Amino acid sequence: MRTLRRYLWREIASATLFVLLSLVGIFALFDLINQLGDLGRANYQFGHALAFVALLIPAHAYELMPIAALIGTIYALSKLAANSEFTIMRVSGMTTRRLADAVLWVGLGLVALAYLFGEVIAPPAEDLAQRFRSRAIGVAIGQEFRSGVWVRDLVRGRDGQPDRTRFVNVAAVNPDGTVYNWRIFEFDPELRLRSLSTAASGTYESGHGWLLADVVDTQLPPVQAQGTSAASLPPGIQEGTRVVREPLRLWQSDLTPAIFGVLMVQPERQSAYSLYHYINHLSENHQRTDRYEIALWKKLFYPLVCLVMMALALPFAYLHVRAGTVSLKIFTGIMIGVLFYAMNKLFSHLGLINTWPPVVVAGLPALVVLTFALGALYWVERR
Repeated sequence: MRTLRRYLWREIASATLFVLLSLVGIFALFDLINQLGDLGRANYQFGHALAFVALLIPAHAYELMPIAALIGTIYALSKLAANSEFTIMRVSGMTTRRLADAVLWVGLGLVALAYLFGEVIAPPAEDLAQRFRSRAIGVAIGQEFRSGVWVRDLVRGRDGQPDRTRFVNVAAVNPDGTVYNWRIFEFDPELRLRSLSTAASGTYESGHGWLLADVVDTQLPPVQAQGTSAASLPPGIQEGTRVVREPLRLWQSDLTPAIFGVLMVQPERQSAYSLYHYINHLSENHQRTDRYEIALWKKLFYPLVCLVMMALALPFAYLHVRAGTVSLKIFTGIMIGVLFYAMNKLFSHLGLINTWPPVVVAGLPALVVLTFALGALYWVERR
């Protein structure tokens, strides 16, 4: 029985690896075609396009691994059934439970590989790809609005309670981490505007804050209540608006380049660690976290989909050759994979619109497919 398990492991693993490489190659070709339109722009040459496409390969491998597991397992089991090898295995004592156990061990290896790609390799590779391409083209990265990107930042006092509220607007983020065209609106606890600061650029000094250049700080006086004279105000705040200009200023804030880094990599392609810290930042600033929570739960669940897909492939081993050729079974597997991918995307958008619990949005598609897989396996075994 150990020999049969090893034989199954080798057949399924080799087929899955072949399918994964094929799918990644197809997606890499599409990426390269998309980059051809930017050739000749600034310093962007064909070599830059190849490097950019190569850096996106880990992200594609992570996304396509469950589909490759489905198609590869279907191909391996269908080939065994077509050659009557699976029949001999069953006669030799290979029960459905033992078959599922053998496939499970291969699936656990794929799950570990998916977590490695999704958490360790793909996020920094894609971040590097975006920086590399933007540097070659000579453009800044990501603007969510015409005015740039807006971030809320709370300033807490010694007691840990919010003391001031700042709204930070930046126009562009360069690949080297330099942030351009800052506007910082600072409000007091009563949400009255107290100061407006602008800066031409800013670079992050680790452990110290942001070093802003060409700072213009406009400080506004407190709003006086009706019937209150300027002489009755406390000393030090009777003056009017003040404008302070500084060539350099060290600005303290909880904002880090990682916060602005969300502009370069889509939430679904960030690591769970980065998503977790960004969600905490949004929560502390009382901002919506739905999209990022869904992305976080999908990052946790998605590698486990490899097991679900391989379970879905098990019934194909019990279908006789006359029930469909190997190519037809593979085509069926491709259609199932595309359907799951579309359903996964659809649930993400529906959950975001209807504010469904993120864990439900991330886990329900896989649960539906697993239920269908177990039902199909029970049906073919009882035939």
